[in-house]
Amino acid sequence: MYDILIIGSGPAGLGAAIYGVRAGLSLAVIDRSPISGGQVLTTYEVDNYLGLPQNSGSEISEKFREHADKLGVNFVTANVLSIEDKGQTKIVHTEEGDFESRTLILATGAAHAMLGVEGEMKLAGAGVSYCATCDGAFFRKRTVAVVGGGDVAVEDAIFLAGLCQKVYLIHRRDSLRAADSLQKKLMSMENVEILWNCEVKEITGDDMVEKIIVYHNQENSTNELAVNGIFIAVGIQPNTEMYKGLVEMDEKGYVIADESCRTSATGIYAAGDIRQKALRQIITAVADGANAVTSAQNYLIRQ
Repeated sequence: MYDILIIGSGPAGLGAAIYGVRAGLSLAVIDRSPISGGQVLTTYEVDNYLGLPQNSGSEISEKFREHADKLGVNFVTANVLSIEDKGQTKIVHTEEGDFESRTLILATGAAHAMLGVEGEMKLAGAGVSYCATCDGAFFRKRTVAVVGGGDVAVEDAIFLAGLCQKVYLIHRRDSLRAADSLQKKLMSMENVEILWNCEVKEITGDDMVEKIIVYHNQENSTNELAVNGIFIAVGIQPNTEMYKGLVEMDEKGYVIADESCRTSATGIYAAGDIRQKALRQIITAVADGANAVTSAQNYLIRQ
């Protein structure tokens, strides 16, 4: 039986693993992917993590994983099916077997939200993408649209502007939510056009994306826009479906946990993007991992 089982190997899970191993606790990190990093893997550039300026998301993820491997963290590649809380014993059922632990740290991160419009599912992977850094190269010197108004959408538009002939940024409001520094950089891109107060209503095409139907919510009008691809960056949804009934969550599905990462269930902690909090960044996820391990260690000492 482990002292701690960590589910997820993004920044929160890796941060927890490093702190746990250094504290002498027996632990394992379970993730369905053998590649660590979570959402960070799809980030074009990270320039706000202390000591590691101007690294790509994949580079930072690689550094994080190398650190964990160097310390001898045990990684298990398996898809988690369900979790049982039997008081002082937690059982994680996976496709590779069952794992028992005295405590759990939930660090499964979040996934990209969908628009939910006609044609989105049909053309997913055929011009509809949720990761500009993953798929942008396929649209070199072509025309694409980015949907959203936050940091991710603006970062995607900036990245794609370096590859594509034309980039439309479609936002349903008349101002962006992205950081000022990102907005300034975006506005300097000559091949980027922002469509304010607009919403994508349909994505069309036979085998590949060909057009999108755009609704102008102030003029109450629609028009067709010819594009080769559409990148959707309208937010994230926490990967917490399997935790229903295990821990308390808010109406959006985020696990309710304080800064100590303690959840409503004794011995179970939530770290990173799945936790209800104001700021979701790499640095806050790593901090969550450290806090979760500290809380778990204090709990184990009292048992």
